[in-house]
Amino acid sequence: MIDWECEMGNSFLDLVKLLKGHRVFIQTHDFPDPDAIATAYGLQELLKWKGISSEICYFGSIDKINTKLLVEEYHMDIYKPTEIDRLSEEDYVITVDGQKDNSNFTDMTGAEVACIDHHPWSTQYTYQFVKHTICGACSSIITDWIIEAGMPVDRKLATILLYGLKMDTQSFSTGVTALDIKTFGFLNELADKAMLSFFENSELELSDLRAYGAAIENVTVYEDMGFSYIPFECPDGLIAAVAEFLLAISSVSIAVVYANRNGGLKFSARSVSPELNVGRLIRKALAEIGNGGGHATMAGGIIFRESLALLGKGREIEYSIRDRFLKNEKLIKEEMRLVNV
Repeated sequence: MIDWECEMGNSFLDLVKLLKGHRVFIQTHDFPDPDAIATAYGLQELLKWKGISSEICYFGSIDKINTKLLVEEYHMDIYKPTEIDRLSEEDYVITVDGQKDNSNFTDMTGAEVACIDHHPWSTQYTYQFVKHTICGACSSIITDWIIEAGMPVDRKLATILLYGLKMDTQSFSTGVTALDIKTFGFLNELADKAMLSFFENSELELSDLRAYGAAIENVTVYEDMGFSYIPFECPDGLIAAVAEFLLAISSVSIAVVYANRNGGLKFSARSVSPELNVGRLIRKALAEIGNGGGHATMAGGIIFRESLALLGKGREIEYSIRDRFLKNEKLIKEEMRLVNV
């Protein structure tokens, strides 16, 4: 498998040449967050500036209230593939903020010709065009293209991109790179600060408290790792938010939270330090029963419904999950120790 950890050389103009003359769709992951929405919208505006029309689409749902508000307040046109007429295998699809074959990307009719992403590379699929840069937010990649192209940016676009950037870096506390700082400086001068405050103060719904309550009730801590099971289905963003919440426990440096999803389990993992890469940890822990991956401090994964029985029944499933993560954490720490000797 190719493991690209740095930016590839493809330019925006190369993408434009590839897309010309084709019907183009920009696909986010199935449960898009503000960064995925901002990336897709920014790319759509940049392509439009070069004379290429496109449509944004996603499977799944937009669950979090702040993401819904972002789409509604700015009247953004985002579609389910089932709402689009006459999809064809000849259509060109760009996957943004994720990669084909990831567990959170449903296959769409059309040819996935391009990928724009900031997560560690995990797919074996061969795109015709790849823009892959490890940074805090995928919005930064699009913003950097906009800066290089000299495209005019209005307040609406700047606000959307800046909100995506702030959300995926947890207000510049996680995974920030020089690229994120550069794009923040550009967008911050143009964005609507009142709208940013409105979105940032609208991140929690009353129904979300049920998930937090279940997570607190079920939390267990083993060594430096906190685990919590939410015994019902809830949005990806909420599972991630609960994982971040668990890191507030003084003895927890790695948080693993999972919830029911389509008969299987959906995971989110967080770490206070990039030294132990949770993207690698979750990939190893869920190997052969699901898949996972992500950044050094933020990651996600899934256990498939058909694989859940392999872990046992009832509480046995929780014990098996715990053991998988603890065992692989020890293996990674030992590898790190040997490298540093």
